[in-house]
Amino acid sequence: MKLMTSYSRPNHRKTQLSLTLIIFFLATSFSFTYAMPEQAATAPPTEILGRWDIAINMNGETKPAWLELDHSGVQTTVGRFVGVVGSARPVSEIHYNNGKFSFTIPPQWWVKKGTVTVEGTLKDDHLEGTIRYEHGATYHWTGQKAPKLVREEAPEWGQPIPLFDGTNIEAWHATGENQWVIEDGVLRSPHSGANLVTNQKFEDFKLHIEVKYPKGSNSGIYLRGRYEMQVVDKNEVDPQNLLFGAIYGFIPASKLVSKAGKWQKIDITLIGRMVTVVVNGETIICNREIPGITGGALNSDESSPGPILLQGDHGPIEYRNIIITPAK
Repeated sequence: MKLMTSYSRPNHRKTQLSLTLIIFFLATSFSFTYAMPEQAATAPPTEILGRWDIAINMNGETKPAWLELDHSGVQTTVGRFVGVVGSARPVSEIHYNNGKFSFTIPPQWWVKKGTVTVEGTLKDDHLEGTIRYEHGATYHWTGQKAPKLVREEAPEWGQPIPLFDGTNIEAWHATGENQWVIEDGVLRSPHSGANLVTNQKFEDFKLHIEVKYPKGSNSGIYLRGRYEMQVVDKNEVDPQNLLFGAIYGFIPASKLVSKAGKWQKIDITLIGRMVTVVVNGETIICNREIPGITGGALNSDESSPGPILLQGDHGPIEYRNIIITPAK
């Protein structure tokens, strides 16, 4: 009985001291945690954030690229980068110090050792900096803020324009030695060679085009010469942003609906940055925003109209019935 009485009496002084220590610890921890954002010194100014159209000066020749900078949490900056070739690549952390940002990314589609290093600074309303490739070559680049390309009203469509009617390619020009031929009303590239580009440039449009590709081949339809809709044969089950119907590296198709060796009917609507892709009557991309240029673009001037480009440097490919309806 005495044992129970002794045990049941709490030590009020020790209890109060413990509670005081707990409250002090919690208050101190909260204060320290809350103060941490004020100590962050690596986050760049908000003027740097956003999407940038990049022009790289490679020995006097201008090559396109694209960069997106964004905050992740309190003090980390992340992004995406599209080089002269290849798909959009994530940048896990962008460092910022003394007015200069920098990041590195590994090689992508080529077997090289080393990393690609990009450095840049904000100069008035534009970016400029250097890019050093894994083989050691360094080039200067400049970047302009990418336009939003928002359309306030739905477009009014003009008259359809046949870009290829099965008889000639007068509306096109090759980017190199022309290997494209016309056979039985079909525009055919029998092997890898030059790309084919329309002489006329377009802004907003509806494009109808039919394509047939053999097993293992690869092509692409570039909208305004900057945004590639992927045409490729790969044995995949689930959609990816590198497979048929995708806006290369950015937007995957909702499903894979094409088959090698058969004609595929494609209807693409591009209004500003918003794209819809219908293949064989099925909508596989529905009014999605294209963030920026894709690898292999003709240029990075997103504010300007551009041509239709058919990729002919990745294997044999066939196209027919190419009709574009531009907005008025």
